[in-house]
Amino acid sequence: MLRLFTQALLDPSKTAIIDSLGAHNYQELTLRSQQVATHLLEGKTDLNEARVAFMVTPGIDYTAVQWGIWKAGGIAVPLCITYPLPSLAYVIEDTQAEIIIAGPEYEGILKEYALDKNLRWLTLMDLQKPISPTILPDLSTDRGAMILYTSGTTSLPKGVLTTHANIESQVSTLIQAWKWTAEDYTLCLLPLHHVHGIINVMSCALWAGATVQFLHPFDAKQVFELFLEGKINVFMAVPTIYFKLVTEFESRSESEKIQLHECMKRFRLMVSGSAALPVSVMETWQKISGHYLLERYGMTEIGMAISNPYDGERRAGFIGKPLPEVQARLVDEKNEEVPAGQPGEIQIKGPSVFKEYWGKAEATAKTFTSDGWFKTGDIAIVEEGYYRILGRDSVDIIKSGGYKISALEIEEVLRKHPLIKDCSVVGVPDEEWGELVVAALIPLGEINSQVLNQWMREQMPAYKTPRKYLILDELPRNAMGKVVKNDLKKLFV
Repeated sequence: MLRLFTQALLDPSKTAIIDSLGAHNYQELTLRSQQVATHLLEGKTDLNEARVAFMVTPGIDYTAVQWGIWKAGGIAVPLCITYPLPSLAYVIEDTQAEIIIAGPEYEGILKEYALDKNLRWLTLMDLQKPISPTILPDLSTDRGAMILYTSGTTSLPKGVLTTHANIESQVSTLIQAWKWTAEDYTLCLLPLHHVHGIINVMSCALWAGATVQFLHPFDAKQVFELFLEGKINVFMAVPTIYFKLVTEFESRSESEKIQLHECMKRFRLMVSGSAALPVSVMETWQKISGHYLLERYGMTEIGMAISNPYDGERRAGFIGKPLPEVQARLVDEKNEEVPAGQPGEIQIKGPSVFKEYWGKAEATAKTFTSDGWFKTGDIAIVEEGYYRILGRDSVDIIKSGGYKISALEIEEVLRKHPLIKDCSVVGVPDEEWGELVVAALIPLGEINSQVLNQWMREQMPAYKTPRKYLILDELPRNAMGKVVKNDLKKLFV
């Protein structure tokens, strides 16, 4: 049995999950996930790493489906619940998913597509029908477990395949580093098609035998109401969420501020990640909550790799030191380690590092060195043992609201618009979002930005659509004709 599931057997009556449907204990999670697995197997002995795509609202249903896929021997492919159909279809087709599971809210989006593609279609109602138990496969940890999608320097997202061993390493490392226990109670606000929500919050809590409460959609007022109930003691979010919570806090009366401050002071741990946290927000949050946020560094491909310490000095603007079992180094353009105090690209090695980019052997080979180090593309410097991120080696990756977004992917979509001759997409600094996605356009006619934005949102997820458009006669280019994106960024300031 996978180690993630064992805690559920140790204290079956303990509350595992709280969602909009109520409280659910570990026994219910175990039984429901086994029922999902049995339905998926449909008389087979093993799914043998068949990909199962699922679009389910965060909560007991999501978790039971994900665990059920794993228990049946499948590879879980979580679909983003805010994606439009073209983005969902890309993930389903790229993974060659054979089965699609949808919650009631998303059946209308996916059903016709699934049936048209002759894929096996299952709803939550189907998975809850009574079925005779069956023997579930015995899984080795080297098998594929999950495919999550990340934007890279190519125009289309890449599927990151992790094994059960990778996931166990990612989770157990954080259990140790951040001192998770069965007494913890956390709130999950983060998307469950990303490593931050799936691994750092949900899987860590369930591995430890803790309780995880899901809040969807995010609402700053409701977050504070839940805080005031006094149960939550571990909280993780992205800088954008902290920014919104600060705004909400400042709208409260003085007596409410004092009450919230006293409540948050009792938390055991507060973490920020997925994007750089502005020092100003860090300092403001410390005054509000009494907590100096723990910043860490990770990627879909590696889970968490570097973290400020749970005990000890946390440095604003620094991502910390390598986590247990994680090897990290900085190298130059020749792939040679840089002298102390010099900047270089972060490279990572260890059991948490993913297996491969799904179906992309060449891209996988390019992202690893000949001796097995993963090339993150992030440039950092080490000062007194603490890593500090300086930037990326590619201007085509934009970090906004905790997401890594490919500028090239957005450009591809913009160029399909009949009134756009050419374009270029960049990220510009923003205190709330980290970076804002903005686009420079060379039009073929008059463009209404509101109409264009609505068109873009029909083509791709809202968080990827540009927040600002700039109309130009020509794009800044170098002698080779390549757009100079750093020059372009200056035009938006």
